Amino acid sequence: MLLKLTYMQQLSPPSRDSLHPPKPGVHVSRMRLGLKEYLSLYESIGRPYQWDERLRLPTQRLAEILESECLDHFVLELEHQPIGLCEFDRTALPEIELVNFGLIPSMHGQGLGSYFLDHCLREAWKHGPVRIWLHTDTNDHPSAIRVYSNAGFEAYLERVEEFPD
Repeated sequence: MLLKLTYMQQLSPPSRDSLHPPKPGVHVSRMRLGLKEYLSLYESIGRPYQWDERLRLPTQRLAEILESECLDHFVLELEHQPIGLCEFDRTALPEIELVNFGLIPSMHGQGLGSYFLDHCLREAWKHGPVRIWLHTDTNDHPSAIRVYSNAGFEAYLERVEEFPD
């Protein structure tokens, strides 16, 4: 299977005013996720987009990654139910990678993603990076590049790679 990968970066913190929650009962928390709760949220969000990188890891390796002090997880909740995940890796600070970002499919189209991303990026910039970067591909949500662009990311590289089906 051929996939188009788009690499994007943000070189400075968001300059606009912070976005406000688009509906009542929305809350963002920074938290350390256990293996079971992480995998449940990861699969709920990523299944339609063929997220499988974390699923292919041996359980012990994934547990070690999740325990890293360089990994930041933010969870978007609606009425105390987790509906979104944002995962940053600060291993290569002063660069930060936005590793995973998304909402469960039933929450799309309500402005929650833009709000969640804005909130998380502002938190990530508190670590003083020179840039925050990510990659997205043709399997991701069709609005992914637009949402990232609206948040201040710019594409800096596109390439096509072949992945096993």
